[in-house]
Amino acid sequence: MMRPHRPIMTALLGSALLAALAACGAKADLKPPANQPAPSIPVGASRAPTTEELTTPDAQARPARSDELLKRSEKREPDDFDLPPPG
Repeated sequence: MMRPHRPIMTALLGSALLAALAACGAKADLKPPANQPAPSIPVGASRAPTTEELTTPDAQARPARSDELLKRSEKREPDDFDLPPPG
């Protein structure tokens, strides 16, 4: 047996969902917390890195990707470390 449809409960649930969705769309610049010491300058650096520098991934964290498909078969170069299993 199915429960009867509850329009008030559905409306409240929908309102709560929309409120939560609207709250996560707010954007603001990052600011250091109040009453906290500033981050220390890295060893060997002449100045502290900016927020933009800290949040931008470097090439190792986000390597370039090649989506080009193979157009023809190519013979592999010999690999000195590709050894058969011992025994």
